[in-house]
Parts: sequence; C-alpha cells; structure tokens
Amino acid sequence: MAWDDTCDFEEDELARREKGGIWVGIAAALFYPATAIGKRVYRNAERIPREGGALLLLNHVSHMDPAVDAVFVHRQKRVPRFLGKESLTRTPVFGKIFVGAGQIPVSRGSAAAGDSLKAAHQALRDGKVVVIYPEGTITKDPDGWPKKPFTGAARLALETDVPVIPIARWGTNHIFNGYTKKFTPFPRKKITHLVGEPMDLSAYKNGSTRSASKLREVTELMMTEITTLLAEIRQEEPPAKKPEDDA
Repeated sequence: MAWDDTCDFEEDELARREKGGIWVGIAAALFYPATAIGKRVYRNAERIPREGGALLLLNHVSHMDPAVDAVFVHRQKRVPRFLGKESLTRTPVFGKIFVGAGQIPVSRGSAAAGDSLKAAHQALRDGKVVVIYPEGTITKDPDGWPKKPFTGAARLALETDVPVIPIARWGTNHIFNGYTKKFTPFPRKKITHLVGEPMDLSAYKNGSTRSASKLREVTELMMTEITTLLAEIRQEEPPAKKPEDDA
C-alpha cells in the first residue's frame, strides 16, 4: 500500500496518536513545513506497529534524513526516538528540542557510549519506537548506497523482544546531498519510504547475543534487507561490495 502527500492529514487521527508532549509538538511544527519541500511517498507504512515497542532501521544519505524520517514516523501516529550525536544537545534551540522530545544522545568513543544503548533498550521496553541508522553517519558513497554499518543496531535487536523493521528511504539526497553538500530544493522532488517486513531474528537469539561474529552477521543481514528495499525504490542493482568508509 502506498501513501503520498495528496492524502489529507485527518484531525481526528491526531486525537488517536501516541502523545509526545510539548517538545514533540514543537518539533512537529518545525519539521512538517520544512520537509514539505519534497513530495512524500510512503509504501507499506502500515507495517509500523501502532502501539508497543519497535526498532526501525534506515539507511542514511542526507542531513535531512532525521527530520524527514521523524515526520514519516509521526504520520504513523507514533513518536520516534532517535539515537543522535551528543553534540546535538548543545546546539541552540534544536538542542532543547532534542532533549525535550526524549531523543537519545550518543557519546561515540567515550566511556558513556554504552549509556545510549541502555537508554534505547529502556525506550523499547517502555513501548516506544526507536529509529537507528546502522551506518552511524551519512554514506560517503557518491551513488548513495549504504556503507559498512556498525553493530549497535544488532545488539538492540537481539537483546530486546520487539519488531525489527527495515526501511529504505530515497530522495532526500536529491534535495540536500550528503556527499556533495549541494542543496537543490527545486524542482520539487519525490522522497520515498519503503517499509519491509519485520525481520525474524529468532535463530540468532540462542546463546550469547554479544558474540562479535553473531553481531556482525546480524548487522550484515539488516543492511542487506535495507539495501534490497533501496534497490526496489531506485529500480537499480546495488553494488556487489559496500563502500568501506567508516568516517
């Protein structure tokens, strides 16, 4: 099933959506108009649970992605919790929104780095939707294909009993390209989200869930699912090998 922005955003649906508080409302007031610069197309969005915890896995091609993805999840009547760089909490205005809306700061490379995964675990146990980019940062591949991912998403998936849902998003890079930093808002471009089936990871939950080889295998499986969805959107074959940039 596909959805595009010719559909009305029904006011009665607002009353039935997950409540997020004043800071989520402020974020929505900023992000909805800002992301309307692209024409939204949502495919299989009904696969996102309307209640209970869920882990959403997405590719990352543009600095626009978090705002666009937040609106996408919010339109499914859920409040997204993102894992974002800790430095975002110190930015003017947006830092207050980030913290106030219940987002999860990541202190990569520090002793506090594990705290972000603990906070994400707790959010999932509390029935929240957590959004994570397994790549950790925007791909440097000039063609926009996913790069080598990190294993944090696999740890969350294996240690928490919630649906793990791969999603590909394409088109934000045509507005603001994460590789060239070129901003091209016009003519208006299509931004597509394609939601995959929840992943069955039950075979990997036996024994240690922190085995390095198991985490890497699950991570690769996740990115294969996302890349397959991305290839479907783009109607292109992905490269045989991922870009190896970890920057």
